[in-house]
Amino acid sequence: MKKKTFLLGALLMVITHYLLAQTADGNNGISQANTLIRGYFDTATQLMYAVGAILGLIGAVRVYQLWNAPHGEASRAAAGWFGSMIFLAVVATVIRSFFGI
Repeated sequence: MKKKTFLLGALLMVITHYLLAQTADGNNGISQANTLIRGYFDTATQLMYAVGAILGLIGAVRVYQLWNAPHGEASRAAAGWFGSMIFLAVVATVIRSFFGI
């Protein structure tokens, strides 16, 4: 009895999945995804800037430590840190212009 109920339930799930898959509209799905991304973009941008600020502080401490060390790698670390912060700002701007927000 349990096996028959399980098979009937599985069959109903497969039929339902097949029917729902046939009624999907690709343009509607892309439009809905675009709307969702636009809704989350401001929050994601703020999160990206917060993570960038934390990593920037860590990078600044690292550069400071290298500057006080006798090694000559401080300028390379500072350039990498500065470049990554510029990249973070550019990515946010490019994504904003890509979605027209």
